[in-house]
Amino acid sequence: MRLAIIGGTGVYGLADARDADPKHIVTGYGEAQVRRAAIAGHEVVFLERHGAGHRIPPHRVNYRANIAALKALDCTAVIATNAVGSLRRDLLPGTLVAADQFLDFTKSRPLTFFDGDDEQGVKHADVTEPYCPSVRRWLIAGASEVGETCVDGGTYLCAEGPRFETAAEIRLFAQWGADMVGMTGVPEVVLAREVGLCYATLCLVTNLGAGLSDEHPSHREVTELMDRRLQVVEAVLLAAVSRAEDLPHCSCRKPIA
Repeated sequence: MRLAIIGGTGVYGLADARDADPKHIVTGYGEAQVRRAAIAGHEVVFLERHGAGHRIPPHRVNYRANIAALKALDCTAVIATNAVGSLRRDLLPGTLVAADQFLDFTKSRPLTFFDGDDEQGVKHADVTEPYCPSVRRWLIAGASEVGETCVDGGTYLCAEGPRFETAAEIRLFAQWGADMVGMTGVPEVVLAREVGLCYATLCLVTNLGAGLSDEHPSHREVTELMDRRLQVVEAVLLAAVSRAEDLPHCSCRKPIA
């Protein structure tokens, strides 16, 4: 099988993919840059969500081009990473979470491949279970294998960014049932479902949300925590990749009606 890894903030390479030459994939939605390598017995396509040098802010990431490129390269499963803020005082910085639900609080992004044109028509993706259970199990078991705990399930709320949230928004999001907040999880997860990719994300809590601590959220705080936990994140990803297997009958891969 061919597996994809989408690296978020702080995750800019993995094993042999770090040194691989970048390839530019042209899609109908724009261009995406990937690197390819053999990792743990699998062909892996690595994509930096924010581009080389972390130059693309969350609201300007070309999510459609990224997912279309992975589909064009015949990937069948995707493991993503997300740096997140915690909405719970008991979900502390450094915690790993395999999200199982999301709330969409974005405002201005292209959210679908199905724009209702004559070629594709109107289609509606089922996202009752948005993250692939099998890929989530790879992450949870991979964490255990390297001596870490990955929380099994959590609701990820995707805010528009690039600003951080207000304290009032953090209180509201928690009341809605969200456990963590980030800026890049949607529409990535939805687009993956629309093209039949098994998708899950490894979230790393990098800070408490606004108003939950004396410190104000900052990008420096996020990147510093990522730097401290990067070896752990990479170890979990490698262990998850080693567990990867083709999932031809997974419900994630059902055609969208």
